[in-house]
Amino acid sequence: MSKRDELIEKYAADIKSKFGQDPDMDLLTKVAVGLGPAIYNLDASKVSGSDEKELETVKNNFLIKKLGLADTPALMESINSVIDTYGQSEKNKHRAVIYYILAKHFGKESVYN
Repeated sequence: MSKRDELIEKYAADIKSKFGQDPDMDLLTKVAVGLGPAIYNLDASKVSGSDEKELETVKNNFLIKKLGLADTPALMESINSVIDTYGQSEKNKHRAVIYYILAKHFGKESVYN
């Protein structure tokens, strides 16, 4: 199994255990591939839920630029909701999992087709 496949399996386990969802493995793979080499970088592959600057980056670079959403307060509310569900005390909040959950939440899976 490749390193990418191992990471995707880890992400799928998080989606099941933390969010109680059966992951769409095709979409999850596309999200991971879309993140490119960032998934292999210990720092870049995670999102710090307590770092406002990091959360702004998720909002601006992913929700607005990648998914094409309008900048509204609902975007940050959604990010905070995902962080809360993931668990504030969870140190390993994987970027691919957060992006996957947000893409599903906003119904923007088609961005990855």
